Amino acid sequence: MFNLSVIVPFFNEENTLKESVTRLINENIFDQIILSNDSSTDSSPEIAKTLEKEFVHIKYITSDTNLGKGNAINVGSKEVNTTHVVIHDADLEYFPKDIGEMYQFAKENPDSLILGSRFIGTKNRKNVYIRTYVANKVMSIFFSFVNLYWVTDIATCYKLVPSKFFKEMNIQENGFSIEIEILSKFLKHNRSIIEVPISYKGRSYSEGKKIKLSDGFMYIVNTLKYRLI
Repeated sequence: MFNLSVIVPFFNEENTLKESVTRLINENIFDQIILSNDSSTDSSPEIAKTLEKEFVHIKYITSDTNLGKGNAINVGSKEVNTTHVVIHDADLEYFPKDIGEMYQFAKENPDSLILGSRFIGTKNRKNVYIRTYVANKVMSIFFSFVNLYWVTDIATCYKLVPSKFFKEMNIQENGFSIEIEILSKFLKHNRSIIEVPISYKGRSYSEGKKIKLSDGFMYIVNTLKYRLI
């Protein structure tokens, strides 16, 4: 049996959450859609609750404290009851149609991590900030060098993994360094990462983009941390 859950971590995404989840629903490949609220202070929790009432395969959960994306994913992981799971941000930067392609690769390679890369292939991509584009490239090269395994896009949201690994990996990171933690721990579990081209439409900070320069610094620190520990 092969089935798929998606965890949607969100914090104050009232302007994008409904559209983001609607895109997931329209793909019709998810047995579970888990909406994990990282203690939002806007109307996004109410939007999530409405979606839960409307669709039987949507589950809404919440944290009492705003700790970050990693925390929301960790809370959501406890609800997963499928063979595989993927993460989808609620900000409309990513397109669930790409998960459908990743899903096919996962069926053929059920023990691998399927990574949606924004740096391979020729799909449509829009990067608002050149500095974040360059930083992602540099951090990916650094991660690949440290781990002796080539990964083109370590900061991508789209990582589809076996649920058994995901639920047992003991998530430590509360913030955006969850991306580094997942990849680092998976390479110690199974050195098989398959990259699939995905589309991307970046948003600006005025539109709600949340990652900061300090998060990029922690990517570097945690690349070393999880390689050595």
